[in-house]
Formats: sequence, structure tokens, C-alpha cells
Amino acid sequence: MSKKDKTQFFVNREFQTLHWRLLLSYLAVMVTILGTSAVVVYQFFSRSIYQQVDNRLLNLAQAASHSLITLKHDKNVIDDLPGRDFDHDGDLDIPWQNLRLPSQGVEWYAANEQRLAMAGTLFPTLPLKVGFEQQQHGQIRTLTIPAYSYPQGTPHLEGYIRVSESNQEVQKTLIQLRWGFGLGGTIAIILTGIGGMWLTRQSLGPVEQSFAQLKQFTADASHELRSPLTVIKTSVEVMQTHPERIHPADVEKFNGIVSATKQMSSLVENLLLLARTEKISDPYPQEWGLIPLHEVLEDLVDFLELTANAREINLKFEGLIEVFIKGDSEQLSRLFSNLLNNALQYTPQGGQVTVSLNQNERYVLVSVEDTGIGISSAQLPHIFDRFWRADDARCYRCEGTGLGLAIAQAIAHRHRGEITVKSQLGVGSCFQVRLPKA
Repeated sequence: MSKKDKTQFFVNREFQTLHWRLLLSYLAVMVTILGTSAVVVYQFFSRSIYQQVDNRLLNLAQAASHSLITLKHDKNVIDDLPGRDFDHDGDLDIPWQNLRLPSQGVEWYAANEQRLAMAGTLFPTLPLKVGFEQQQHGQIRTLTIPAYSYPQGTPHLEGYIRVSESNQEVQKTLIQLRWGFGLGGTIAIILTGIGGMWLTRQSLGPVEQSFAQLKQFTADASHELRSPLTVIKTSVEVMQTHPERIHPADVEKFNGIVSATKQMSSLVENLLLLARTEKISDPYPQEWGLIPLHEVLEDLVDFLELTANAREINLKFEGLIEVFIKGDSEQLSRLFSNLLNNALQYTPQGGQVTVSLNQNERYVLVSVEDTGIGISSAQLPHIFDRFWRADDARCYRCEGTGLGLAIAQAIAHRHRGEITVKSQLGVGSCFQVRLPKA
């Protein structure tokens, strides 16, 4: 497999994760919209259909109330058993009968709540209660209204009319509506998922291609620049070994060339390391082994102790526990070396840099804390960006390429870990690296 094919393979793996994240986010939004719309429509339809039932009951009760006085003055009804139909055939032969449905029932009551007559098929057994109510676990909807007469303009309670209607047809309709929403929603989600996959592929296609080209260019440019920089560096070093060949007026120029060459070489090496580190194909490559992280940190602290002493900074290591993780010792050493160098660079004389090592059941926690100048809250979101160089308080450091923290983060991600930072201007900073235990 060629270098270009390998780069394309790694980019495809990285964008596959982004593709699924976008698709799931798109589906979550669409499901929320569809679900909310279905609930609103269902509630509106349910209220409307129950409102129609209430309107029918109200019309039926008002029409039946006109017969109450006639029933009270008919001795055949009063002397007979309560609850019998008015004319023994189930039809009271009055105009309101045309409003009655097979699933309804009408009951007439005197003012003392004694039932005078009834018609229809539904007759709830619960006590009278004026107004609408649900009975028998929502299976029957009832309405009870008082009936008044107005002798000499004064209202007089004649009795009550209770009308009832079965909700079975309404509930069947609502169940069918729910099934319809469920089936329609499932089909809509499937079609949305298919459409979302197509849309994400179309939208990420150009971005993926550009990103692959950019990464390939970074890797190729970094690799190709190493040769001319090596030639320049070697030539200058050879010239410096023969200072008599250098005109005194050109010494400063040669020093500038040496400094620029070193900076460019560092930049190229860092870019090449980033390009290699970001090509993640396997979270745990076969060549990785168990790394004694405590030894890596102890060696780094010992190595940088001379630098810290020269700057009169107290550098100490806390956490004499043995911790093993799976990874690349060289990359991990680079990660913590970048953090420690940053801490030493931005800590003034008399300050302190502390490296601590802790662990829990799943992770290893490494903290690099300093008493340096700190980072403002406005700058914190950008510290891991490539070529980021803080202004103001941290601008006094001229060397460096602005890639140290970006490399540290890339290596942490390579090892399935993460870096977090807390900082306050004038107080100091604390970088914490969390890595999974072996």
C-alpha cells in the first residue's frame, strides 16, 4: 500500500466516526421534531373528538330536559317501577329521540334524585354529579344537568337529566391513530436515516477530500523539507568550524541562519510527528507494550532537574506508585516533556513545578502543576490549537513553534486519553492527563 493510500485509509477511518456522529445528531433532531409534532396532533385530535362527544351529550340533555315536567305529572310513570320506558316500547315519541344513538342512554330524575324514567342502553350506577365525568375506567362519558321551571319568573328545580355515551368507538379511533402515528413515524425515521446517510456523505465528501489532501501535503512537505534543512544546517556547521573563512561582518548573519535553521528543523519535526500521530488505525498497535509510567516520569524529572535548578525553580515528583499502561514510551515521554518544558518556561524564579501521579480503578492521572504566570480564561479554549501563541503575559517566550501542546494532545488521544487544564492569571496552571490503565 502506497503512502497516499495509507493516508487516505486513515482519513476514511477518522471521518467514519464523524459521519456517524452527524447522522445520529440528525436523526435525534428529526425524531424530536416528529415526536413533538405527533404528540401535538394527537392531543389536538383527541380533544376535538371528545369535544364532539360532549357537544352531543349536551344537545341530548337539553332536548330531553323538556320532557321532565311531563314525566313528573304522569301517574303511570310515578306509580310504576322507576326505570321503565315511558311508553313500554323504548321510544318516548318526543322530538329529542332523533338525537339518541345506540351507544347512548338518557335518565330522568326528580329533584330528590329519584329516577323517573330511562331510555337507551347505557345507565351508570354511580350517584348523580352535575357536569361531565368519566365512569367505568373511562369507558362511559356522562353529563348531568339540572332542569328548572320558571313559575312567575322564579327558577324552580324540577329534577336532573343524565345522559351517557360509550367511549369505545372513540378509544378505537384513538388507538388506530396511535398505530398510524407509530407506523408512519417508523417509516419516516427509516427514510430520514437513509436520507441522512446520503446527505452526510454528500456534505462530508468535499471536506474529507480537502482534509486528506491537507494532511498528505503536511506529511509530504514536512518530509521533503528535512533534506534541504539538513544540508543548510550541515553547511553552516562546516563554515563555523572554520571561522577564519567568515568575514567578521557576516558572523551575525551566520548566527541568524543557524537560529532560523534550528527553528525550521524543530517545526518540520513537530509537523511530521503530528501527521504520523494522527494516523490512527488501531487504538492499541501490536508493537505497543506495557510501559512503567512512573519510571518515565521519574526519568523526565531527573533529566530536567538541572534546567529547573538553573532557573531557581523547585521541580519535584509526587506519587511513588508503580503504574503500567499500554503505549509507546517515546511518545509518552514526548507528551510529558512538552508539558514540563512549558511549565518551566512560564514559571518565574523561585516558583515551583509539581508532577503528581495517581490512579483509580480505570484511569491513571498525571498532573503537571506550576506556580507560573497562568493563562487567561479567554485563552484557555485555544491553547491546544496548532501554532497558538498566547499574547500579553506569555509573549516573552520567543523560542518554540506553538505545536507543543497540540502534539501533547495528539499523543494523549493516540493513547485513548485526554488532557484538561485549569489556570488562573498570576496563580499558575495545572495540566492533567488521564490515560486508561493497562
